[in-house]
Amino acid sequence: MHSEGVASRSADQRDSSRESRNGTPQLDAVSLAIIQQLQEDGRRPYAAIGKAVGLSEAAVRQRVQKLLDQGVMQIVAVTDPLTVGFRRQAMVGVNVEGDVESIADALTAMSEVEYVVMTAGSFDILAEIVCEDDDHLLDVINKRIRALPGVRSTESFVYLKLKKQTYMWGTR
Repeated sequence: MHSEGVASRSADQRDSSRESRNGTPQLDAVSLAIIQQLQEDGRRPYAAIGKAVGLSEAAVRQRVQKLLDQGVMQIVAVTDPLTVGFRRQAMVGVNVEGDVESIADALTAMSEVEYVVMTAGSFDILAEIVCEDDDHLLDVINKRIRALPGVRSTESFVYLKLKKQTYMWGTR
């Protein structure tokens, strides 16, 4: 019986992911199941997740911490920006001369910028901005984004109404 407990414990504590050749973690089926459980309810107790995925509470806690440490996932409270005082959101397309990554890094450092992607197509970068009001948005775009060396042009898409905001795409 003692050897079964050791075997079980070592199986629980095995690496839940390994890095692929491009440096991104490759997740096993159990880690994917844990992520799916947390996407359904980010406050679900580790004991309940463990029961659903076949691990102990301690093993789930360890895997969740590893997934957080690796940057695979975040556990956050998602709000409706309007209800917490942010009345203006916009997606800003940015065209860059030179190094796209340095501009993306500068945008990432701005507290109002919630989402940054480097893209192929009409824009080099798309950045989602959440602001208190139109004056705040104008300040961010005009005085901070357009002032970055290497920014050639911007185009703003102001959100009129938020119809859907979800992070429930699962792990497919």
